[in-house]
Amino acid sequence: MDEQTGKAAVVDPGGDLDRIVQAAREEGVDIEKILLTHGHLDHAGGAGELADRLGIPIEGPGMGDKFLLDAFREQSRMFGFPECKSFTPDRWLEDGDKIRFGEIEMDVYHCPGHTPGHVVFHQKENSIAIVGDVLFKGSIGRTDFPFGNHEQLLRSIREKLWPLGDDVEFVPGHGPTSTFGYERKTNPFVGEAALY
Repeated sequence: MDEQTGKAAVVDPGGDLDRIVQAAREEGVDIEKILLTHGHLDHAGGAGELADRLGIPIEGPGMGDKFLLDAFREQSRMFGFPECKSFTPDRWLEDGDKIRFGEIEMDVYHCPGHTPGHVVFHQKENSIAIVGDVLFKGSIGRTDFPFGNHEQLLRSIREKLWPLGDDVEFVPGHGPTSTFGYERKTNPFVGEAALY
């Protein structure tokens, strides 16, 4: 959220839409848009319904995840979820794009591997990144789903995330936050020790 303007974005609403709307109400912010890092159901399953409910646009993920968004009905059945509303984002995101809400601007990095169209959002001024399921504290995203690619994921982390700086705190799609510096030193999958 942008505290100066009271505008906010919801990132990866997989569900719990009433809780999301209530949290925004409690914070006194106006949700301006939905941002998606990737097209898995647990990150995007509530996006279509929330966009309709609030009359706001959806930005992201990358076009490479279109096949996932198109298969929401099948994914819902497969995982035993209530059927999720299908949608097409108002804006597909690409490497080098910028997203804005209120006065906040974030850079978009295409980081495939977990999914083909996965993107990461980085806000340089506050040294924060929203990384979806690319990187976790002590781990990395799964690559055993359709079109996952382990080598591509490792490259995305090393070539796109590490250069952003050790001090960048990241918010993963699951689990606790960490910093790129801590993970670069200690992560058993992409840390310095994993290179030897």
